[in-house]
Amino acid sequence: MKPGIKVPDVTFHTRVRDESIGGDNPFRWQDMTTDDYFKGKRVILFSLPGAFTPTCSTYQLPGYEKAADEFRELGIDDIYVMSVNDTFVMNKWSWDQELKNVKVIPDGAGTFTRLIGMLVDKSNIGFGMRSWRYAAIVNDGVIEAWFEEPGRADNHPEDPYGESSPETVMAWLKANK
Repeated sequence: MKPGIKVPDVTFHTRVRDESIGGDNPFRWQDMTTDDYFKGKRVILFSLPGAFTPTCSTYQLPGYEKAADEFRELGIDDIYVMSVNDTFVMNKWSWDQELKNVKVIPDGAGTFTRLIGMLVDKSNIGFGMRSWRYAAIVNDGVIEAWFEEPGRADNHPEDPYGESSPETVMAWLKANK
């Protein structure tokens, strides 16, 4: 992806808490579109191979969560993490990580990830089709900056991490005020 490209139009099938439902499972289905997430806002979107995986859960997601206030001071309205995982997994991961600042986007079928050119086969480690690790600054639905890990390929033997880190994105924002 390159700066200046509009993100693809996709509908994400999400589950949201709705206390009016009551009972032990107060959730309802809610479709969200790329416009719902990106229109009229400047956001950080980062994507990773899977919820609950080590690098994602230990470094990348917590780093964005902890730096949220500083990102806001630099003009970021929202921070989203996306993964080719269903809404149930993404919601549980959000609760497990005690997220207050980063919002999850479930790309369960990998539609957005495929259309943005980041869907890779990770069958060599038992994952199937997943996202290559990347981050982007998206301004009103248009990519402003792109941070992709090197070596994108199917069944890559490693999981590079650095280009899509919160530290790298923060440095870019500070240098491009």
